[in-house]
Amino acid sequence: MKLSEIVDALDATLLTGEDKLDKIITRCGASDLMSDVLAAVSEDCILLTGLTTVQVIRTAMVAGVGAVVIVRKKKPPQEVIDMAKDQGIPLISSPYSMFVSCGRLHACNLIGLDGRR
Repeated sequence: MKLSEIVDALDATLLTGEDKLDKIITRCGASDLMSDVLAAVSEDCILLTGLTTVQVIRTAMVAGVGAVVIVRKKKPPQEVIDMAKDQGIPLISSPYSMFVSCGRLHACNLIGLDGRR
């Protein structure tokens, strides 16, 4: 699924990563516990989280996450947006809850981190 399709499916706002809208994302994971993210994600994965701190971007950098979605209408501080941009990590803000966001992506046939539908 293209990143642009994910933005559309989540009625989201793209905060950074305009040049990566054609990036293919094959898996989705959701967590507010960054240690779980480090244990499970991959480059073709999108991370959904309610956290808006620089630790999310740092974790995404280490784990090689393909993009980050901030849920629940939250807008991260400019420092977080700037860090994501500097690191080339697309950052997206969705108005939906984490549960609804995951459900919408699942309905678009995106699979979970374990590879199951």
